[in-house]
Amino acid sequence: MIDGTIAIVGRPNVGKSTLFNRMLEKRMAIVEDTPGVTRDRLYGDCEWLSRTFRVIDTGGIQLQDEPFQKEIRMQVEIAIEEADVLVLVTNGAEGLTTDDEYVAKLLRKAGKPVVLAVNKIDDYDKIASIYEFYKLGFDEPIAVSGVHGIGVGDLLDRCVELMPEKKVDDYEGMIRFAIIGRPNVGKSSLTNAFLNQERVIVSDISGTTRDAIDTPFIANDKSYVVIDTAGIRKRGKVYESVEKYSVLRSRSAIDRADVVLVVLDGSTGIIEQDKHVAGLASEALKGVIIVLNKWDLVEKDTNTMAKMTEEIRKQFAYLSYAPIAFVSAKNRSRIQTLLPLIDQVYQNTQLRIATNVLNEVIYDAQLSNPPKPHNGKKLKIYYASQVGTAPCVIVLFVNDPELLHFSYQRYLENQLREAFGFEGVPIRITARKRESQ
Repeated sequence: MIDGTIAIVGRPNVGKSTLFNRMLEKRMAIVEDTPGVTRDRLYGDCEWLSRTFRVIDTGGIQLQDEPFQKEIRMQVEIAIEEADVLVLVTNGAEGLTTDDEYVAKLLRKAGKPVVLAVNKIDDYDKIASIYEFYKLGFDEPIAVSGVHGIGVGDLLDRCVELMPEKKVDDYEGMIRFAIIGRPNVGKSSLTNAFLNQERVIVSDISGTTRDAIDTPFIANDKSYVVIDTAGIRKRGKVYESVEKYSVLRSRSAIDRADVVLVVLDGSTGIIEQDKHVAGLASEALKGVIIVLNKWDLVEKDTNTMAKMTEEIRKQFAYLSYAPIAFVSAKNRSRIQTLLPLIDQVYQNTQLRIATNVLNEVIYDAQLSNPPKPHNGKKLKIYYASQVGTAPCVIVLFVNDPELLHFSYQRYLENQLREAFGFEGVPIRITARKRESQ
């Protein structure tokens, strides 16, 4: 569960992407000593002091009218709107600039907590450089070095202090599923079909649903919450003042859901935007069901469903574990197949394997297909343990984590699915070096 969101904001070339990578402890953002490298927003998840929060890297804002500055400014405004805490990054090596003051003024208007980070303070001799940044009017600046990691812990401590309190779960004990998809694929019609009433506005105009709407309901003596979302548009296209917040609410809906229904339009076929939408659910490691809607509008023969299934598997190879449902929300056709499917996927997200049974499967998998040697060394898996559900996380204790090749990792995942099902659920397999006994 995501507890909050931090947006990293500043003028160009102050080291925002380097700091972003340091927070996430991995190289995710492109880092280059050239202004304007980061134009779109980039998201990553960070854990600190038992809190899990989203970090957004943004492009540099400046007064000078440079290429793409209008688009970058819009992306930054979206990030500011989404964030709970704003980190203003400045460059201690260059000192305070008019662009820093311009960005600070923009952040003050947002009315949100701001943490001032003075970057590129690589050694103690440069610490005095931070004092001129008091002029920006925020609390005490924090000296950091994104390159060397200096002060990043202090920065994260301050961000967590300012993060809103963890929200109480209003729907505890209920199965929450989000309905996501590009505009006009029939998400609201599908919601109405679940609720069996016209609770959500439905029209043929793209973008009718602006908010993520949570609706609790009971079916077959079970309690559910359906989360209908605004249509997700490609980030580069989201510049309209109303539409730009649709993506934010859709991301939030995915975070709140146990199971995500990725809705496709059977009458138009699969397009690139569908893959972008599905990618959000995949990245969030949620239970996933692919729903092909408007099945009534598709010309069919005896092989149509098989051909469409094959095409979906081809286009969404990274969701090979997700079940596929063919429905018509408008006609309520085959809608009755979805709730049992949601129940099953939800149960799979909660599945916990007994350690002795898990190790038997891993042991048998190694006997059937031993790991191939790499540079004269061979992977040895001593034992395995499931350390988490929703998503399922399996840790392998091995002689050398570097020897776990992704192809063998995929093989083990397939063996786990064959043994335990896990339909609709992502499986994360990580390797950890066994400590010497």
